[in-house]
Amino acid sequence: MRTGAAGGDARGRHGDDDLLGDVWLGPYLHLEPELAFVLDDGGRAVGYCVGTASTVRFVRGYRDVWIPRLGSRRPVPPSPPRTPDEEVLALHHDPERLLVRELADHPAHLHVDLLPSHQGAGHGRALVHAFLAAARRAGARAVHLGVAAENTRARAFYARLGFTALPVPGAVPGTVLGRSTT
Repeated sequence: MRTGAAGGDARGRHGDDDLLGDVWLGPYLHLEPELAFVLDDGGRAVGYCVGTASTVRFVRGYRDVWIPRLGSRRPVPPSPPRTPDEEVLALHHDPERLLVRELADHPAHLHVDLLPSHQGAGHGRALVHAFLAAARRAGARAVHLGVAAENTRARAFYARLGFTALPVPGAVPGTVLGRSTT
């Protein structure tokens, strides 16, 4: 929640503080725990990097395992969604949105988040490098991620790690980034 609004604090934006974690963290921990890396300060989690070596496999697991696991806690929202919660639920019930033909050469994807108090100290870099090494061992040759257009700090961070813009029709230029896992 503390980084769920384009890198800023999302507390108070949703009716349920578990919603963002149920969509952008939980499925990775459940489906691919070997690709989940957590930074702790000795007493609490302060950051993580999660992802998949195969977006195609992840989407299948999300549809077949994760959505049923959450069941009635995360119902299908009305169409079109009218609230921020309904917008997130619409994404939850459409994991196939992650299957973008133009990203086939970058089959892995990741999410990384650090509390602001732990940013700028090399922790994010270490988490991403740990993920890239694990994804490479799992057979992924390249990885992609999405970043909000307004999150300029994150875009600069990824550029320093060698991520470059990938052309994806319909996406804001520079919001889909990719790099090899080597």
